[in-house]
Amino acid sequence: MWYKIEREGKEPAYLQLYKRLRSDIIDGVYPYHTRLPSKRTVKDECGVSLVTVEHAYALLLDEGYIEARERSGYFVIFRKGDGFAAATDRSFHKRQPTPHTEETPDFPFSVLAKRMRGVLADYGEAILLRSSEKGCIELRTAIKRYLLRSRGIETDAEAIVIGSGSEYLYRMIVELLGRDKIYGIETPSYQKIEAVYLASGVAVRRLPLGAEGIESEALRATDADVLHITPYRSFPSGVTATASKRHEYLRFASEAGRYLIEDDFESEFSVSRKPEDTLFSQNAESVIYMNSFSKTVSPALRVGYMVLPPALCRAFEARLGFYSCTVPTFEQLLLATLLDSGDFERHINRVRRKKRKEK
Repeated sequence: MWYKIEREGKEPAYLQLYKRLRSDIIDGVYPYHTRLPSKRTVKDECGVSLVTVEHAYALLLDEGYIEARERSGYFVIFRKGDGFAAATDRSFHKRQPTPHTEETPDFPFSVLAKRMRGVLADYGEAILLRSSEKGCIELRTAIKRYLLRSRGIETDAEAIVIGSGSEYLYRMIVELLGRDKIYGIETPSYQKIEAVYLASGVAVRRLPLGAEGIESEALRATDADVLHITPYRSFPSGVTATASKRHEYLRFASEAGRYLIEDDFESEFSVSRKPEDTLFSQNAESVIYMNSFSKTVSPALRVGYMVLPPALCRAFEARLGFYSCTVPTFEQLLLATLLDSGDFERHINRVRRKKRKEK
């Protein structure tokens, strides 16, 4: 193995090494069940520190590309064709369920109060003005920059739509994609997902979850046009989609007329050193990315957002462009300030450090 690691590169050495290893695993350079070189071998051949190699391998472990076997080393468990093969024999180990009502460390009230006063001072009576239909450009631009920094998502502010919580946005997606579509959901899943779809009058297919995500057999057989997934951690099962399963989801969306709804709720609190790549960042043409601030800042804010593929941006303007944004301007400007000031990410990093210590 020999990878050139840029010493003065923009990315840390461990991320460069991780990406090269991941690419070789996906491309089959290291096939399924192949043993990876030892950490010391990689260290010597790539001219990096042992800590760098350990960090890179830890990311591959977290994301389900490899597994560690006692006294044997690291072995590839990613298979590109897993989606249409028999289910693996790995046992179903659920993470501890994480109810949507579970408490997480509160966003510091002193910081919120300070930023609220700042918004009032900086914007004055402008907080009484109605925002544009998709939401304030200040918040959409701040989200755009944040997603690029933290999730590797490259998009335009015009592709971002702000709404009063996830349930509201679920309904907007039905209006956008159409009631003639069939919507596939994880079973079990957050009950409001199914409730909103049924209330919207669309056909729903319940697809059973296995240890790695939606069962391959069910996904292969479904007639769903739209797949609503929570790949980071599904509620209430606690299941996290493996790397192989994520590629399977992307293959589902590769067929014409199909879409994925990537519900990335709570992913910011991942204890991994690097959050897993979003499906949107790997297929911006067929994935609608969704997230909210209800867990990261406060459930009282009721602010969510979605990022639309380019083709759906045009459809949104034509079909739904007349809808007014349902989030008050003051709250949007407050969130924009929290994102642009770094307060939001400092809070996220504090929570993640605490979770790592508790592991």
